[in-house]
Amino acid sequence: MIISKQNRRVIYENLFKEGVLVAKKDFNAPKHEELDVPNLQVIKAMQSLTSKGLVKTQFSWQWYYYVLTPEGVEYLREWLHLPAEIVPTTHKKAVRPPRPAAAPGRGGEGTYRAPRGDRDDYRKKEGAPADFRPQYAGVGRGAPRE
Repeated sequence: MIISKQNRRVIYENLFKEGVLVAKKDFNAPKHEELDVPNLQVIKAMQSLTSKGLVKTQFSWQWYYYVLTPEGVEYLREWLHLPAEIVPTTHKKAVRPPRPAAAPGRGGEGTYRAPRGDRDDYRKKEGAPADFRPQYAGVGRGAPRE
């Protein structure tokens, strides 16, 4: 399928920026859900990248899910003439907020210790009597046969 260079650029830029792309399996859709490009052109462009091993494709519930491989990142970086510092969003490390310091006198990091006294009150101290023999006769698979 012939895809104009302008449409291919829009598809590749979005794929590189996000690192992933989704497309509904609707070949007659006039336009992709997110891009101003026909949906068929998006699917076929991704199919071409998949056959080259630059994109991994997953299909589920009538949606195509495309994920860039490391080779695909390098290919698109060269095709779009981007510097090496620019990476897709999915390849960036998430920045976590710093953890607050633990309060002194408490347990170690991540530990929770409930007070012991509140649980001992409801526990029984003595066990079952020695002559206790439970009977399991009733309905179900354990019922005695006649």
